[in-house]
Amino acid sequence: MSLAASRNGQAARRAGIVGALTAHSSPMSNLAPLNNLITRFQEQTPIRASSLIITLYGDAIEPHGGTVWLGSLINLLEPIGINERLIRTSIFRLTKEGWLTAEKVGRRSYYSLTGTGRRRFEKAFKRVYSPSQPAWDGAWTLVLLSQLEAGKRKALREELEWQGFGAMAPNLLGCPRADRADLAATLRDLEASDDSIVFETHTQEVLASKAMRAQVRESWRIDELGQQYSEFIQLFRPLWQGLKEQQQLDAQDCFLARTLLIHEYRRLLLRDPQLPDELLPGDWEGRAARQLCRNLYRLVFAKAEEWLNAALETADGPLPDVNEGFYRRFGGLV
Repeated sequence: MSLAASRNGQAARRAGIVGALTAHSSPMSNLAPLNNLITRFQEQTPIRASSLIITLYGDAIEPHGGTVWLGSLINLLEPIGINERLIRTSIFRLTKEGWLTAEKVGRRSYYSLTGTGRRRFEKAFKRVYSPSQPAWDGAWTLVLLSQLEAGKRKALREELEWQGFGAMAPNLLGCPRADRADLAATLRDLEASDDSIVFETHTQEVLASKAMRAQVRESWRIDELGQQYSEFIQLFRPLWQGLKEQQQLDAQDCFLARTLLIHEYRRLLLRDPQLPDELLPGDWEGRAARQLCRNLYRLVFAKAEEWLNAALETADGPLPDVNEGFYRRFGGLV
């Protein structure tokens, strides 16, 4: 095939998808499990448009250079049930909060993540796509808060819980795999360094005794988190099965499935302290949820990329190719 013919073929495929985008009048798919997920998202009160836009930037836009035309973003998200007014309001809010920045070219606005916005999501998304967790050596980091005044103690507790710490006792937080640089930065930012006491334990021969596993279950509300992972599996396993049965995958279905998958999984991981396997129940649902997420993502990512490439525009035209790091997600996509 000649280069010209190849380009003509690509242009025809792009025109076909763009035509489907503009002609699309119903937000629903032919796949019932996908329709259920779209309806579930639409029925949230309030609808989480800003959060979904951040998911889209982190999962799909950033690997393509990070900047897109607002009009193409509006067309892309309409089938999920987010109308133009809500998208514009959400983009304005995200810009005001320092997540996004705008560049005007003629009458069009192009939005990209700010440097601060990129740093905010990189850490969370790294956890989403990581193939596995590093081995645990049995050491713990403990932070004693008893010398802090009440307001500062509450703020520090909330921040450290986001970093994976749990309450081991009143005013004592613990984490089996703390990032020491993050901990030091948090103490410094909250002006709590002088009034907090940080301990680091030595490696133990028995990493997880019966008492330790019981303490972990209590301190991190493991049963509650496990139930949330079970609900995730119940939501997305029928979609995985339905897509596997398709003779030919639909590009838009794959985009919608991928976006809602990562959106829900990212929200779960924000609540997950990422404890070592040694401290978790043998039947921990988080393992099955991760495998399901990885398998479903691998199934749909290529067709979803077709839809994204056709739907989104930059100031220079079509999206740039994805960066190399994209294909290393979940331990390798191809």
